[in-house]
Amino acid sequence: MSYARDVEIRIGIVNTARELVIQTTQSTPELEKAIATALADDKGTLRLEDEKGHIFVVASRTLAFVEIGEEKSRKVGFAP
Repeated sequence: MSYARDVEIRIGIVNTARELVIQTTQSTPELEKAIATALADDKGTLRLEDEKGHIFVVASRTLAFVEIGEEKSRKVGFAP
């Protein structure tokens, strides 16, 4: 049985001091494809859904950066 791994996405938005941080169960390749599609068109949008079903839409022209990081599985016990 495989479990969905959480992926954390950090999005920087132009002229905004804070970052948008989203936890999702979407795979990294799906996210990379969605980001590339959004960046291909200056009038495009990046649409992401978090693990609770909330939908985030960001205009591609306002993206400063997008960072994708998979959450590492947590070890149980005393093993290094």
